[in-house]
Amino acid sequence: MAQFVTVVGSIGALGATAHTVYNLRRLRTPPSSPEPVSEPVSIVIPARNEADNIGACVAAALTSTGLEQFEVIVLDDGSTDLTAQIAENTAQGDPRFQLISGGDALPDGWLGKNWACARLGTAATGSVIAFLDADVVVHETGIARSINLMRSADLDIVCPYPKQVCGSVAERLVQPLLQWSWLTLLPLGIAERSPRPELTAGNGQLLLVDHQVYERIGGHAAVRAEVLEDIALVRAVKGSGGRGGVVDGTEIARCRMYDGTQALIDGYTKSLWSAFGSPTGSAATTGLLNLLYVVPPVAVVLSQSRTTKVWGAIGYSAGVAGRIMTARRTGGRAIPDTFAHPISIGIFTYLVAESWRRRRDGSLSWRGRALP
Repeated sequence: MAQFVTVVGSIGALGATAHTVYNLRRLRTPPSSPEPVSEPVSIVIPARNEADNIGACVAAALTSTGLEQFEVIVLDDGSTDLTAQIAENTAQGDPRFQLISGGDALPDGWLGKNWACARLGTAATGSVIAFLDADVVVHETGIARSINLMRSADLDIVCPYPKQVCGSVAERLVQPLLQWSWLTLLPLGIAERSPRPELTAGNGQLLLVDHQVYERIGGHAAVRAEVLEDIALVRAVKGSGGRGGVVDGTEIARCRMYDGTQALIDGYTKSLWSAFGSPTGSAATTGLLNLLYVVPPVAVVLSQSRTTKVWGAIGYSAGVAGRIMTARRTGGRAIPDTFAHPISIGIFTYLVAESWRRRRDGSLSWRGRALP
């Protein structure tokens, strides 16, 4: 039985890595030398207690090149630190900059970031809206290159996935799973046009959407209660007949999503419960991941059967190979981090379980706001 399970897991890992190779060849990448963008662009930034990040974010946005007309709008979402002051000081009176004051009072049924993004969407005047998280630093040509890709490929919404900057050991173990997951498990070509909810990936760190399409779906009001509002927004666009999804943003922007172990745990547990639809969906997904990427290396260590060990080594090598290819394409650290792939999957499994526990206990929160 152990040998059968190991063989099944290893064959699955081989198949998944083959799919990674296929996806890497299909992954859209913005042009390195963009054509000037003549249409008006709105770069909008929701910010809540982002004093450590907002200065670099605003400075980078304001130095965007290749855009003939653009505005940068920051919404200070009830910050209790110096977020608003730092944003204004960074802008230094630039006429393209606007600061909107927000507050803690949310309309019924809304989550905080979703409401902030909705207000920003209302304030935006450009024909393209670029939603930018405050912990993201965008390259000077990043927005122009992203719009070039969006228009040339006839897409309605694109999420250029930024290079993920990792500091702590926990970040290095978990963060690379972000790009690896959709490059390995999501058929990118089909997902770009399919309205099926499960065939969707998105990233709100940097998300560009055609303004008319955004209004057609009702803006962020369409996803007002969604914890993973970025993925939900992509789903809403595709559900309305639009096209789009994730693209390669490695050279477009960089982001350190969480600073340290506790921030990473809190950040992931706030939303992972909603990622797979239900406890059953979460159990099935993490169970499959463990079958493909944890069972084979465990078999190498524990099995007494040479055949089982060989199959386990094949499965483990396939998983590591997929991670290495992803890391090289997305600017991640390939060696030695990828060799710990089974540990990464184990930590991810824990985070999913902890997220459901916190939801059951009613203890989910983010940036001082309770989550439903």
